[in-house]
Amino acid sequence: MKFICNKNRLHDAITNVSKAVATKSNIAALEGMKLKLTENNLELTGFDLELGIRTNLEVNSESSGELVINSRLFSEIIRKMSSDEVTVTIDEKLNVNITGNDTTYDISAMPPDEYPAFPVIDNEKYFEIPQYILKNMIEHTNHAVSINDSKPILTGELFDIYDNIFRMVAIDGFRLAVRTEPAPGAEETSFVVPSKTLNEISKLLAKGDMAKSSSDDSGQEQNDAKTTSDETCKIYTSAKNIIFEISGYIVVSRLLEGEFHNYKASLPSSFTTEVIVKTKDFSDSIERCSLLINEKNKRPVRCIFDGGILRIDCKTNIGKLNDSIPAEVNGPSIEIGFNNKFLLDALKACETDKIKIQLTAPNRPVKIIPTVGESFIYLLMPIQLKN
Repeated sequence: MKFICNKNRLHDAITNVSKAVATKSNIAALEGMKLKLTENNLELTGFDLELGIRTNLEVNSESSGELVINSRLFSEIIRKMSSDEVTVTIDEKLNVNITGNDTTYDISAMPPDEYPAFPVIDNEKYFEIPQYILKNMIEHTNHAVSINDSKPILTGELFDIYDNIFRMVAIDGFRLAVRTEPAPGAEETSFVVPSKTLNEISKLLAKGDMAKSSSDDSGQEQNDAKTTSDETCKIYTSAKNIIFEISGYIVVSRLLEGEFHNYKASLPSSFTTEVIVKTKDFSDSIERCSLLINEKNKRPVRCIFDGGILRIDCKTNIGKLNDSIPAEVNGPSIEIGFNNKFLLDALKACETDKIKIQLTAPNRPVKIIPTVGESFIYLLMPIQLKN
């Protein structure tokens, strides 16, 4: 068994696939990467029984065979090879010889007998979404995913599709994030994907240049979003698994079981005060506050919405800050406290130059949305202030 291929392309494939290789497992084969050679095609698979990644690489070969190899060692060897092209030869005893120029490595591999079957899903049931949009949705909701294992279902994100709208939802008990995108013709479905899976596929998804939106004099949203890629991601689902097809990579993951929080019931249906403020102004002010807050000096950020001003105060053992920014406040003035990190995470995820902040009372959730529509919704629980 022998193949020849480009070093950089092979290393990129190994790097991406190895994200799904188990670091420790009772099954020794899972701690390696499976290679399957079929003439000029090399298939690379990593699978830890919860997350799997597979891709195919074109190589120069006339042989076929399978083996399992230590992915970390294989990756480092290929990365450090002195040539642009490498030759990999495997004998009948699964001794692996890797050569390039004057560099030669000899390592051992394992038989593929114990390697589990890669999950297969009916490829007729799927929906498709531009890669840059899915990447954007993940990046702007994952800050609200729970890291507490007491409610495993909340360590993932809800994919909720109905009425031709795709909603991605994350919640951790203190904040909630919802991103929506049109999904014309998509079949109604609902499932929860582990956050670990979404973080890994986000690295594989093509980037896009999603410019922030602004409002013109008529109040209409002006969106200058552009993308550097029109590649799409196909998403296949079954009762227990999900598969993402991304630019030559197949990513499979188990779905989380259980009942996700009823996020629709958590969204406030009314408010007494609505504030319009520039996103960057507010974000910059909270970053200034954050200089005075750390693990030993935890204090809420005090926000006072009154008239045409948003006043932001913070006082810790490190020091004190008094700040103010322009704001359009419609309704009674209100004073409320926030966790600086939670508020900053939400503000950084907002994709518009200006946002609406809807408030009801100092002890009620605060809703942050665009000035037009609800392409994103961020909900924050306030912190009680002490006089």
